[in-house]
Parts: sequence; C-alpha cells; structure tokens
Amino acid sequence: MSRPNKRGGRPMLTLCPVCFEQVEGQYVGPDDAVSLSAVCPKHGGWQTPVWIGSPTFDSWGAESTCGCCGGAAGGTAKTCTAVLEVTHRCNLSCPVCFADSTSASPFVDPPADDLLLALQELIDDQGPVNLQFSGGEPTLRQDLDVLIGGARKMGFTFIQVNTNGLRLASEPEYAAALRAAGLESVFLQFDGLNEDVYRALRGRPLLAEKLRAIANCETAGLGVVLVPTVLAGVNSDQLGSLARFAAERNPTVRGLHLQPISHFGRYPASARLGLTLPQVLNLLEEQTHGEVCGDHFRPSACEHARCSFRARYRVCADDRLELFASDKSHNSQQGDPARRAIAATSRQWSRPFPQDGSDASDSLGRFLADTRRILSISGMMFQDAWNIDLARIDRCCVHSLVPGRGLIPFCLWNLTSASGQRLFPRSLRLTGTDLPG
Repeated sequence: MSRPNKRGGRPMLTLCPVCFEQVEGQYVGPDDAVSLSAVCPKHGGWQTPVWIGSPTFDSWGAESTCGCCGGAAGGTAKTCTAVLEVTHRCNLSCPVCFADSTSASPFVDPPADDLLLALQELIDDQGPVNLQFSGGEPTLRQDLDVLIGGARKMGFTFIQVNTNGLRLASEPEYAAALRAAGLESVFLQFDGLNEDVYRALRGRPLLAEKLRAIANCETAGLGVVLVPTVLAGVNSDQLGSLARFAAERNPTVRGLHLQPISHFGRYPASARLGLTLPQVLNLLEEQTHGEVCGDHFRPSACEHARCSFRARYRVCADDRLELFASDKSHNSQQGDPARRAIAATSRQWSRPFPQDGSDASDSLGRFLADTRRILSISGMMFQDAWNIDLARIDRCCVHSLVPGRGLIPFCLWNLTSASGQRLFPRSLRLTGTDLPG
C-alpha cells in the first residue's frame, strides 16, 4: 500500500496520456477524495480523480483476502481470465466501444488454426485458466462453436462468450449449439432497463432483444452474467434496479458485473464522467435501500485491490438478497489465489445443474439448491490513459491473449492516448505482428 511522502502525496508510477512515457506521479488529497497527479516533462501535468467517498483509499484493500478467491495480496498475479479477440467486426457501432469495432472493420478475422494454436500455447503455459471469447462481436464468426469445442478438448473448463446478444436473441437454437460445443456462460452486454439507456450507449433501442437473449440462454442451460457499462447521468441511477432484475432472473442470471466507463476507443476524453469504486458502491447501497451494502464488498485477492469489488448474495424466495457468507475455511486455504479465483468464477458464473428436480431433503440436494440461488455482484474499474497505475498493471490477472504475442494486461491492450492512438496498434490480421516491443 502506498503511504504519504513528505509532500503529502503517495508516490506511484504512471504513463503520460499523450506520449505513453513512464513518469512519476502521486496520489494526492484526503483519503476520501484522492486524485492522481503527475507531470510529463514533454506534455505538462494532469490530475484525475480516482477515489471519491467511503470506503477510503487506504482502508480498501488493507485486508485483501476475499471470499471469492481466498489468499492475500502480494506478489505478481497470474492469469485468471484470458480474453481472446476472435474478430474485430461488430453488428453494432456503440459510442462507448473500447474495442472501437464496427461492421465496416478493415481487419481480417484471424484463422481458426492461429487462434487454436494460441490457446494450446496458453494452456500449456498457464493451465486451464478461465477463457473468454470476445471481439468485436464474436458471434459473427460462423465457426465460434468450433473454437469453443477445440478449447474444451484442450482442457479449458470454463469458457465464456462476451456478446451483445443480438444473435442469441434472433436465433433461439444458437444458444443450444454453443452450449453443446462446451460453452458455460454468456457475458451479456446489458446496460439498463429502458430504451433511453441503449440509445445513449449503443445507438439504438435494444432492450427487447436483450430479454430474448436471456430467455434463449435459459432454455439452453447457459449461465448469464449481466454486464452494464456504467456512465454517470445515463444509467447510474439504475444500478439498484439492475440488481433487482438480476435477482428475479436467478438462477439463469448468475451475476451482475458493473463496468464504469473508461476512455477507450471512440469514447472522448472531453466527456469524462467516470465513477470511482466507492461511488459505485454507494449508489448500489442507496438504490437498494441497504439491501446491497457497500460494507458487503471486498477486493479480489487475485488482482490489485483497487481494480475490482465483489460480493455474493443468496436470493431468497421473495427475490430479496441476503449476503452469502462463505465457509471461513475457504478463506484460509493455502495455494495460488489465481487458481482459486479461476475455480470460484467458474462455479459462480456457470448455470448450475440439475436445473430442477433436486431432492432438497438431503445435504447434497440442499447444497445444489443453495448454489443455484447465489448471485454475484461485482465490478471492474478499468484504467485509461489518465489514471494508469503501473502497480495495478503488475497485479493484473485479466489478460488479452494475442496470437503471436502472448498475454498482455487487458487495460494496456485497449489503452488509447489523448489523441486516440493505441499503445498496441492492431494489425490487419489481429495477430502479434506490428505490435510495439
């Protein structure tokens, strides 16, 4: 944990948002109103709020063991989740897309053989980490089921697709085909509960299609994680409603994973309205009238404490949420926190089976019934060019898998400068070619 220096700041290392050169910075301000302040010798200074409210900056993560993955902070994290971009094409053109994907993308989809080779190298090096197929919109590939099946045969045990849900909504049989190939979970872009939100964030009404996608996943037996991009003044007033919606659709909906806006891709720095971690927690508490409480949440032990938050809830018969207290022995288990995080995510975000008919009169039946009614609420605070902390990058356990290049911390892979230039420019084949060394 960083401590105040003689000038009252907490020293850290960051990158200039203009030239990406490494510079010294500091966290300044009181513990409940902290900003990152730094000066680039070439491009001058900048200051970005990074922590507003309670829990305070230094108290959060002081005890970074969490019920999700156990273990304690310290050392460099291993990969927990590998994100593989299988296409740059997309059937939407979202104003806030960090991948900057469009239907008219000039990029050529990487061949399936190249992607499968990268996956084989990954599992040989890291073991069966959690795997997410992403893009662009991965369901635009006609061989997505082949990629999923190939990954399953290699030994990946938790496979997820990051999708806008449009194909899942329009082709009811598609979810079943992906499930048969080995898919466990759908990471569904789901920003709110009215069309104004989708018009603002996605450029068109989409709510009806999102609901159909969830219904088709339920029929296929796929777990669904709702993933809102949270933007102040657009859908920040719907966090409580989203938690309620997720509870009502559990056990198909396994989690609500909030992603406050970061300034990647097309989203302009001039419109910076990012929310900090305590602000999101306080909004959840206010909008659920304390049912979801900020004190319930903990950072992950897998990544840097200030990257994320999470808690698990039991969904009661009336869809009310009660904090789910894991067995204390789970937190004291020895071993690799990343491996425990991999297993915990797989258990939580997959659709539990059997779906019905379990005999709850015995301990196994009660355990299965309880597992089906657990909902995770979590969030990831992605970094952009104005708030990069290299200590957080060092602890990153969510990596982009780039064929020909290997694993790159997710925030760095998507990082764009003040002028929109990428730290890692994409090649036309979406391989490791022509990436900065």
